[in-house]
Amino acid sequence: MNLTTNQLEFDRLHIWHPYEVAEPVDSAIPIARAEGVHLIQPNGRELIDGMSSWWCAIHGYNHPTLNEAIHRQTQKMAHVMFGGFAHQPAIDLARTLLSIAPEGLRHIFFCDSGSIAVEVALKMALQYMQATGQPQRSRFMTIRHGYHGDSFGAMSVCDPDQGMHHLFARFLPVQVFADSPDCGFHEPWRPESFDPFRTLFARHQPELAAVILEPIIQGAGGMRFYHPKYLEEVRTLCSEHGVLLILDEIATGFGRTGTLFACEHAGIAPDIMCIGKALTGGYLSLAATLASETVADGICSGGRPLMHGPTFMANPLACAVAKASVDLLLNSNWKAKVKLIEKRLARGLAPARKLENVKDVRVLGAIGVMEMLEEAPLRAVQEYAIHKGVWLRPFGRLIYTMPPYICDEEQIDTIAGVMVELAQYLLTRQPDHE
Repeated sequence: MNLTTNQLEFDRLHIWHPYEVAEPVDSAIPIARAEGVHLIQPNGRELIDGMSSWWCAIHGYNHPTLNEAIHRQTQKMAHVMFGGFAHQPAIDLARTLLSIAPEGLRHIFFCDSGSIAVEVALKMALQYMQATGQPQRSRFMTIRHGYHGDSFGAMSVCDPDQGMHHLFARFLPVQVFADSPDCGFHEPWRPESFDPFRTLFARHQPELAAVILEPIIQGAGGMRFYHPKYLEEVRTLCSEHGVLLILDEIATGFGRTGTLFACEHAGIAPDIMCIGKALTGGYLSLAATLASETVADGICSGGRPLMHGPTFMANPLACAVAKASVDLLLNSNWKAKVKLIEKRLARGLAPARKLENVKDVRVLGAIGVMEMLEEAPLRAVQEYAIHKGVWLRPFGRLIYTMPPYICDEEQIDTIAGVMVELAQYLLTRQPDHE
C-alpha cells in the first residue's frame, strides 16, 4: 500500500513518534509491508532490518507459523479479562516459560509491556519486604548507564544523569546508583572492579528492597558489555544480606546474547526476572515478570494479593503467538544461528577499529556495536543506511545492530559493511549538511 503525500503530512503534523517533537521537520520513513528480514517501502525498495524492530522480531516478518497462531486464536477468542478467568493460551505459555526460566522461578505475572514488567517487579520487591516485616527496605540499587523503561518506577532506576529521563528527576524516587562495571565481558576478571559496588551496597544495604540490573549487557543506556563475574558477585551479595535480585532480561532474553537468558553467562538465577520484546516475535505487545516461590509466598502471605492487574493482562492473542514464537525458537538451531551472526559481525566490524572517529567496537551474540567519539546524527545515519539498503537507528554515540536470527551470512555482512561505511562517511561529512 502506497502512502500518499497527504497521509505522510498528516502523520507528521498529528501523530507522535517515539522520542520525537510533535511536528518534526522531516516526515517519518514510510513502510508498506515486511517480509522475512526485509522492510519494504512503498516504492518497492527493500531494507534489511538491522534492528529487529527494536530487538523483538527475531524470526523476521510475516512468518507463516506465527501468522497461523494469530489466525487460529482469532477464531476462538481475541480477548477476555484475566480477572477471574483462565484460558489455555496463558496456561500453555506460562508452562513453557517456567520450564525454560532460570532455576527457582515458579510464578509468572503477564504484563502489557516491558516497562510494566519492571513496574511489577519493583512492586513485588516492595510488597515482599512489607509482607515480611521489613518496610524500611524501600529503595532500589542499580548501576549507571542502565535503562529499564519509560514509566515512572522504571525511570527511577534508569541512569539519572546520562539517561534520557533527567527531565523527570525531581518527580522520581531517589534510588542508589553504583558506577557502571569497568571490567568488560571479554577481559580478564579483576576482583577490584567490584569494590565500588560492594562499598556502596554495604552503606545502603539496610534500606534496600532489591538490586535491579540488566544482566551482562546494558541496553539503551549505552550498549555496554560487562563481565559475568560481576553479576555473580552481585548475586552472592544479595543472597548474603536478604536483598532481592531483579534481572531485566527484556532486551537480552530469548537467545540474543548467545545463551537463552543472559544471566546464564554467570551461572546464576534471580529472585525476580522481567522478559518481553522477543517474547511474541514482534507480533503483539506482551511481557512477563517471573518470581521465585519465596518471593511469591512472601508477597501473598496472609492472603495478600499482588497489587497490579492490567486490562489486557494475558491477552489470548498475544499469549498464543508468544507460545508459537518461543516454540519456534526452541525447536530451531538458534544457538548456531546466533553464533554465526556473532562471527560475521565481529569480522565485518573489525575494520572500524582503525577509524579515528570510532572509540570502540564490541560484539556479543547477535549484537554489534560501534561506539563513536561524537554523537551520531540520527537522520544522516539513517538516510545513508537506507541508500545502502539497510535500516539502522542509532542513539547518542552508538551505531549498532541487533538483527533477526534468520539473517544469512550475506545479509549480516551487508549490515556490518554499511556500519563501517557509515563511520567512514561521518569522518568526511561536513557539519552543515545536517
